[in-house]
Amino acid sequence: MVEEMVKKWPSNRTINIVFHGHSVPAGYFATPVVDSFNAYPHLTHLALKQRFPYAVVNCIVTAIGGENSVSGAKRFERDVLPMHPDLVCIDYGLNDRDLPLDQAKEAWLQMVKSAKSHGIKVLLFTPTPDQSAKMLDPSDPLTKQAVQIRDIAASEEVGLVDSYARFCQILSAEKSIVRYMSQVNHPNRKGHDQVVRLILEWFPSSK
Repeated sequence: MVEEMVKKWPSNRTINIVFHGHSVPAGYFATPVVDSFNAYPHLTHLALKQRFPYAVVNCIVTAIGGENSVSGAKRFERDVLPMHPDLVCIDYGLNDRDLPLDQAKEAWLQMVKSAKSHGIKVLLFTPTPDQSAKMLDPSDPLTKQAVQIRDIAASEEVGLVDSYARFCQILSAEKSIVRYMSQVNHPNRKGHDQVVRLILEWFPSSK
């Protein structure tokens, strides 16, 4: 994708990136406020355009607040594939805690395999924080989701944005993540900025 994004007109083409998931990529901050322009899909769009000034990039959000991966998988072919994405970013771990791990795994694999069968690149996202979770505890349901998402990314040989690991580092260093949160389970602009930095690691500058 980077090779395409550095091309100049008339050799360049439109690059479509789809962000599929729950309330965090949908832009929910302190519910019911939706602050799309300070959420990581829009911030990623801005950052990519700064890094790749010749690229035509569309960042398309198909995320729905409150949704889990089972629901997301059911509408993947209807809502995501028609966007003709070059890359799909999948972020459902936060809302998958109420699902059995094997059920969530099946849904994630369905989406990953569907994307790959259409030649679409994939980035899987581990969860952003929830202040009610014991994030440093291996037995916490949110930690288990993060571990499973890492395993899926490795087994399917797709990309990983490990937001959970980043926020665990912050929690260990600062003893709190409250300044990165707009409410108990939604990051604020500072929190979204952390995710963007991880996404950009997959788009190295051509300079």
